[in-house]
Amino acid sequence: MLCSVVEKAYAKVNFGLKVLPKREDGFHNIESIFQTINLYDELNITVCNKGGCYVQCDSMNLPENNTLVLAFNAFIEITKVKSFGVNVELKKRIPSGGGLGGGSADAAALVRGLEKLSNISLTREQKNFIASKTGSDVFFFIHCKDGKGCALVSGRGEKLSFIKPRKDLFLLLMFPEVHSSTAEAYALVDEFYASGNGIGGPAFKEFEKTYRLPVKEWFFENSFTPCIAKKYKIVFNAMQYLENLGCTYVQMSGSGSTVYGVFELEQQAMCVQNNLPAEACNCKLVQTV
Repeated sequence: MLCSVVEKAYAKVNFGLKVLPKREDGFHNIESIFQTINLYDELNITVCNKGGCYVQCDSMNLPENNTLVLAFNAFIEITKVKSFGVNVELKKRIPSGGGLGGGSADAAALVRGLEKLSNISLTREQKNFIASKTGSDVFFFIHCKDGKGCALVSGRGEKLSFIKPRKDLFLLLMFPEVHSSTAEAYALVDEFYASGNGIGGPAFKEFEKTYRLPVKEWFFENSFTPCIAKKYKIVFNAMQYLENLGCTYVQMSGSGSTVYGVFELEQQAMCVQNNLPAEACNCKLVQTV
């Protein structure tokens, strides 16, 4: 039996993100494409003598009921494993609260590690149970093969249709120094809709067709972008920097505040990165995986 494993937790971006009007239960359905990128956190997971999940993070203080603890508890509940505990050393590279799914990716990576350490292969239903107890984005990450993939996502995030990923895209990520909570972002979208505004972009049934087009022909939109960019000028400015330097597709990921430009040639992305003004250089070049 293994005593320790190392797992990578890959970030994701959204290509298109439609937030539908609030449901009667207070939640929102979404329509999006989730795509992983080669920016990742790393988890060193080691079996320990006492039960529970004990997390040490190298760069931030995590809340007591973080996604790792929630995922661990759900794993124990659904598998009935007894006398099992782990220490987790988390090397955090995905910015927190940036719309890149870092916490959810970490949770799914932990579950992959727990499967190996306990010699248990979870069923799809068991994985869905764990995701339901942990977070909406976890549904995507927990069903990705080795943590990487691309899928059409709908419902609250639990409806997945995996598609062949494009691995020819280079993204220049910009990280405005502002944190917008998911709750705030959804409240802003509700206000946006209540004021009579709407969101364009392709119909969900056309998402994959649009995804296959040259990037210059993309017309995906993100329901959160106009709301967040209006409230936080630094987000608006980040998008303007990329557009002014000739990036043909610029968008925000998730509920923000990470902004990205998409390129089909790495040299073009590097050229834009090198020409960004000094105040805009909190950025990173990544590739889809």
